[in-house]
Amino acid sequence: MSTKKITRLAMLTALTTALSLLFVLPVPQTKGVVTLCEAGIYTTALLLGGPSGAIVGSLSGGMIDFLSGYPEWALFSILIHGCQGYITGRFRHYPLLALCLGSVTMILGYAAATTIMFGFGAGIASILSNSVQNVFGILVAFPLVNYLKRTQKFSLNER
Repeated sequence: MSTKKITRLAMLTALTTALSLLFVLPVPQTKGVVTLCEAGIYTTALLLGGPSGAIVGSLSGGMIDFLSGYPEWALFSILIHGCQGYITGRFRHYPLLALCLGSVTMILGYAAATTIMFGFGAGIASILSNSVQNVFGILVAFPLVNYLKRTQKFSLNER
């Protein structure tokens, strides 16, 4: 992996983490929060592909949980957001399908994790807040990706 790509992924991870920590809406039912984490993951995955989406998703998901005081969620977040970024990136040539598959991965992943942590009722309750989080992420990422592609401000090709 080139230094340029490592730097780009580190920057996108930091940006995703910061974006998630700035905009936080608490969800009392699951003791969790709604953030804009998905915006960074989807932007990375749609621009750079599955492996990059997985790296940014995993690292930012884990850091967000540790920095926001939810270390018990870190392993779940690393796995779920990593899969979400990878799947979205794998289908990036079909952006709407990619965003839908990434959303389903995240929503079902956190429903399963919440069920493990707090029981079936909380798992079901988490579906709504995670759906809202994905909608916000898509509303930020989709136009941003289209703008970056159109203006060529973000090189899609590695050199």
